[in-house]
Amino acid sequence: MTIGILSLLIAYVLGGVPFGYLLVKWTSGRDVRTSGSGNIGATNVLRTAGRAAGITTLVLDIAKGYVAVWLAGRMTGDSPLWTSAATLAVMLGHAFPAALKFKGGKAVASCVGAFLRLTPLPLAAVVIVFAVTVAVTRYISLGSIIAAGSLPLAVWLISHPPAPVTAAALLAGAFVIWRHKSNIQRLHAGSENVFSFGGRRT
Repeated sequence: MTIGILSLLIAYVLGGVPFGYLLVKWTSGRDVRTSGSGNIGATNVLRTAGRAAGITTLVLDIAKGYVAVWLAGRMTGDSPLWTSAATLAVMLGHAFPAALKFKGGKAVASCVGAFLRLTPLPLAAVVIVFAVTVAVTRYISLGSIIAAGSLPLAVWLISHPPAPVTAAALLAGAFVIWRHKSNIQRLHAGSENVFSFGGRRT
């Protein structure tokens, strides 16, 4: 029990490392939260600081999700309960980082990294759903919302995992959708930012 709780604390701390904020601060001296959508995630970093910073943020945020769940597995003998809980803990760390007064990102990339370790095949199916949605609509937010909604079904249909893993997929998907509530409002109003891989445009 003690080791499991420690693994969750580590996952939260890892999730709370604000790579997007730090990269923009180090490279330009700016606070990414004052630009674009105000988010510290890869999409807003791409728009405000360029392609290299955006891709680096994405990779690092995915990596911290993966490492958090991998460490929890190493510490608890790959317990489905604790690795599933670590998935949620790393996402909470990203969304509510102590270092930024609990105002962080939407936890999409950290979710991807966590499920890359927890349920890789279902994640691959969800990534395809995301990519197709973005390619057709050019809305990153819509792709994230639809992918998050499809995550629990993909996990259940493809992996038939233990109950804690299915529960983690349900909670993670719901959490990502909830974090996109402002995007949903903008999508409904027709004012959501359109994705451009070149960055620095909306």
